[in-house]
Amino acid sequence: MSFINYATREIQLKIVYYGCGLCGKTTNLQVIHEMLADESKGKLTSLATNQDRTLFFDFMPLVAEAIKGFSTKFQMYTVPGQVMYNLTRRLVLKGVDGVVFTADSQWDKMEENVESFNNLIENLSLQGDSIDKVPYVIQYNKMDLPSVAPVNYLEFLLNNRGVRHPSIIASAKTGEGVLETLNLVTRLVLNNFIKTQTGRSPAEKKNLVLM
Repeated sequence: MSFINYATREIQLKIVYYGCGLCGKTTNLQVIHEMLADESKGKLTSLATNQDRTLFFDFMPLVAEAIKGFSTKFQMYTVPGQVMYNLTRRLVLKGVDGVVFTADSQWDKMEENVESFNNLIENLSLQGDSIDKVPYVIQYNKMDLPSVAPVNYLEFLLNNRGVRHPSIIASAKTGEGVLETLNLVTRLVLNNFIKTQTGRSPAEKKNLVLM
């Protein structure tokens, strides 16, 4: 859930990278953190378990006023991919404003991708959210590998909820599609944030306009 600090004129928005184990969530965040300017990002922190980990950091875009009169800070998280850490997934997902579902495009990962996407739907539902209301992007990762499913099959499998959601071909290992994914999900989150401000005063809503 977005947080607005009117004293500091700052909006905080949370984005979570979700997907099965070893699909590339961690690599995405590492690449993003590496590419961002030092002055615009916080420390990349890892909460490690025996077999998995959660990464997080926050950053402020170089264009500081994406929303007029406010600076915008994005909090970036990954969830652990292993099923045994589902409670941690739920905790990380709490208050999410946008999701990047990272799919492993290799043929032998299709079942895990579907299970993970269904798990995302279930965990959002448990916290009173709906996958159809939370902005999300599907990233088809590892497309640089030889044994991957074609995009049309991946779309049929994971992007079949009536209204087609944005999807991006990527290789987090090489950096291809990583920043494009980030730019797309942040834009969707910002636009959705504007739409949810219907209960605010006219003066407040006048300021909350995308530049």
